[in-house]
Amino acid sequence: MALIFIGTVVVIIAALLLSLSKVKGKGETRGGGAIIIGPVPIIFGTGEKSIKTILILSLVLTMLLLIVTVTLHFTSK
Repeated sequence: MALIFIGTVVVIIAALLLSLSKVKGKGETRGGGAIIIGPVPIIFGTGEKSIKTILILSLVLTMLLLIVTVTLHFTSK
């Protein structure tokens, strides 16, 4: 429940920051995302910098998922 709330707050803040940057006239929009299916991230984006950032974040998330899975497996016995 907390993750849903935090995600909603992040989306609202991002939308506000994007709209404020457009009002000032110096806004440039770039974006990207990742779909992680099991251990395989599928990455997409609009710019090279955003794709590199999403790639690094998805690899970190995949490694974190692997560490948590292995830790839970060995501590549950």
